[in-house]
Parts: sequence; C-alpha cells; structure tokens
Amino acid sequence: MPDASHDIAVLNSLIATTIDSVNGYTEAAENSESRFSALFTSRAGERQQVAARLQQQVAALGGAPEDGGTLLAGAHRAFLKLKAAVTGQNEKAIIDEVEAGEDHIKAKFEDAVRDSGLSPSVRTAIEEAYSSVKEGHDEMRDLKHSLER
Repeated sequence: MPDASHDIAVLNSLIATTIDSVNGYTEAAENSESRFSALFTSRAGERQQVAARLQQQVAALGGAPEDGGTLLAGAHRAFLKLKAAVTGQNEKAIIDEVEAGEDHIKAKFEDAVRDSGLSPSVRTAIEEAYSSVKEGHDEMRDLKHSLER
C-alpha cells in the first residue's frame, strides 16, 4: 500500500527543485541581454506551472506543499555560476549553466519516476511533469550544442 507521506515527500522535493529551475531561468532572463531572454522567460513560466501542478497534488494528499527552492550546496553553486555567467554577458556560459541545471532537474525527475513506493496517481502526475521537464532539458541541450559549432 503506497504511503501518502512518502508521496508528499517525493513531490515536495521535486517542487523545490522545480522552483530552483524557475529561479534560474528568471535570473538568466532578467540579467542578460541575451537573444535567449524570451526563451528563458517562457521556460520559467512553464516550470512555474509544473510546480503549481505538483503543489496541487501535495494539497490533494493532505500535505503542505513546498513553496521555496532547495538549500543544497550544489544548487547554490550552480546558481552562483549562472549569476557570474549572466553578469559577464557570455551567452555560451549562460546556456552552459542553464543546461547544467537542466541535467540536475531531469535526473531528479528520473529518480522519482523509478521510485517503486509511489502511488499510481502520484507516479502519473510526476510522469506528466517529467515530460515537460525533459522537453525543456532537451531544448537547452540542443541549444548548447548549436552554440558549440
């Protein structure tokens, strides 16, 4: 029998990581003169929708939805690297850092999808969110590779 507290913990972890992603994209969009600012803004909005859907799922399970990002040292380091790249207006460095963040969020969602302790409805919600996350990851990966040519 799936455990609602486990479902809530997994969802809240994904919410925090997704909020980190929103913040990273927002930072990249607001502080760069990059031709990609509109793309970053769009991705931030899409990730905000993912977080909101996962927050609704937590609330439906009777939990308190996460509403902030993570305090992980790795996420903080990535954010500082992104800020440095943005401050330097180096388009390729910005894309590299955004794509590194995408690798992180994609891996978190892949781990969650493989979690055998999740209830079917929560797994479905995570898989739907993962589809959006993977699309964003692949877009940034392709953009990164296009700038390396």
